[in-house]
Amino acid sequence: MRSVALVPVLATVLGLGAATPTGTVPEPPSKRATMPTVTASGNAFWQGDKRFYVRGLDYQPGGSSAMADPLADTQICKRDIAQFKKLGINTIRVYITDNSANHDECMKELADAGIYVIIDANNPLYSINRLDPGPSYNTKYLQSVFASIDEFIKYDNTLAFFSGNEVINDNVKSTLSARYVKAVTRDMRSYIKSRGYRAAPVGYSAADVAQNRMQLAHYMNCGTEDERSDFFAFNDYSWCNSNFEESGWDQKVKSFTDYGIPIFLSEYGCTTNGRDFGEVAALMSDKMTSVYSGGLMYEYAVEPNGFGIAKLAVSGVQEQEGFSKFAKAMKENPAPDGNGGFASTTHSVACPTKDGNWLVDSTLLPAIPEEAKKYMSDGAGAGPGLKGDGSQNAEGTSTGDAEPGSGTVTGAPSSSGGSGSGGGGGGGKNAAGVEKAPFVVAALVAGLTLTGTLLL
Repeated sequence: MRSVALVPVLATVLGLGAATPTGTVPEPPSKRATMPTVTASGNAFWQGDKRFYVRGLDYQPGGSSAMADPLADTQICKRDIAQFKKLGINTIRVYITDNSANHDECMKELADAGIYVIIDANNPLYSINRLDPGPSYNTKYLQSVFASIDEFIKYDNTLAFFSGNEVINDNVKSTLSARYVKAVTRDMRSYIKSRGYRAAPVGYSAADVAQNRMQLAHYMNCGTEDERSDFFAFNDYSWCNSNFEESGWDQKVKSFTDYGIPIFLSEYGCTTNGRDFGEVAALMSDKMTSVYSGGLMYEYAVEPNGFGIAKLAVSGVQEQEGFSKFAKAMKENPAPDGNGGFASTTHSVACPTKDGNWLVDSTLLPAIPEEAKKYMSDGAGAGPGLKGDGSQNAEGTSTGDAEPGSGTVTGAPSSSGGSGSGGGGGGGKNAAGVEKAPFVVAALVAGLTLTGTLLL
């Protein structure tokens, strides 16, 4: 997240029936809209049997310093959703949310507009300290992360969760925090399965750092199945009103070919030479769709960093020059039909070795703190929100390394209602974990299309 002052370091009630029948009381209208849930399989995302591309933007009015949740303020989200419709996007990313607040209204408004949300499970108060990760990986921190999952996984239009954002950066010492970020990813995926929720994808959003991008990408997709991410995303500001080759995107496509899981851009939109958003055409072209699954333009709201396309005020929204340009790019470059040449098999890659840019020398991950294990069976409970005490130096840290496979979940409860916590339905078929076996549907497509049916 490109902000002027980022703060990464702070950075059922059971009714007992009466003996005689009672009249049926109609349920009030649901405040949650139903959308097809998005899953990950092969190296792509899927909306039912249709390839899904992330086509959207990053959304955090006020930036990280404001510490405000735009999805908990109905007036703000309704104002901005009207603008999102003009842009023709299908996804937003929200960096900071309040896991103690209610999000029914805003999430329904987004669903009604056909918009999915990617949620950052961390916030400046509850996050991993990149230069001193051990103490910050603790029970209090994980309780907040899990509470965020509880709050948002009940909405069918929650697309995915980020386990971290730019924790590893260009400071080589920060690469040592990768073990903890990967442990959080493992814990989040394990929590989702243990609680019987639908298989919402979990992954990491990496900084635009060339010297460790591929090491980090490989690290997040190596090891046992329980330790690996469902997807990998990274921020990329190398396309500065240039083209596919000059930006180096052609080489990145080559580097990520046969990576094994979905990738997409969690931020893009260099402002150095102005912005015509040629990135959209490239991302939706056959040059990239076999490897990439779209991206998120940074960003919606105008902040001091100068990246926004809409100036926000109490009186309304002032569309900036970039607004119409981005809308035009989205309209002229729709998501392609078909499967985009995706790779049907999900697989791991080799773990990176230690070198001058990558200091991690072990494939073992920190064990989940002992006190945090109870959340897997009992649930996280109420979230601390954005006014809690924070968790950077709380007690209940990890006491050693875990054996590979420690995050594997067996005999998890089945999800009630498909979305785990009373969501809008439609997610029951996704209660199992993200498919990691070969994506056999690809071999059946030709025959099945004769009957108009495609099974995922």
